[in-house]
Amino acid sequence: MEKLTKKEEEIMQILWEIERGLVNDVIVRFPDPKPPYTTVSSVIRRLEKKGYVGYKAYGKTHEYFPIIAKGDYRKRTFKHLLQNYFDNSVENIVSFIVTEENLSKEEIKKLNKLIEQNPNLEKRKGE
Repeated sequence: MEKLTKKEEEIMQILWEIERGLVNDVIVRFPDPKPPYTTVSSVIRRLEKKGYVGYKAYGKTHEYFPIIAKGDYRKRTFKHLLQNYFDNSVENIVSFIVTEENLSKEEIKKLNKLIEQNPNLEKRKGE
């Protein structure tokens, strides 16, 4: 999967939200000032070439839809972030979040609860 630019990612977020749509359906979801039609259309075509977006043609009109699921993209992006910025250490990334985001005690309790309830925890203990 090829990495996305910021603008491509913005458009993918919209397509994941609306699931299917024309270029104008994407444009209306941008805040003002809205990007030009030609810009959005060009970015969507690049996304198509990269394999992120498919389309159905109705004459000259194209209805676009995501081919890559948001969850799959999130996993890939997270793995990249973990490997390249946190030395592939979950402990480093959690420490960063706890420290930099000034988590409240309640948020930390919730994180601990999520960790304790994780079904993969038992698997790791047995490794």
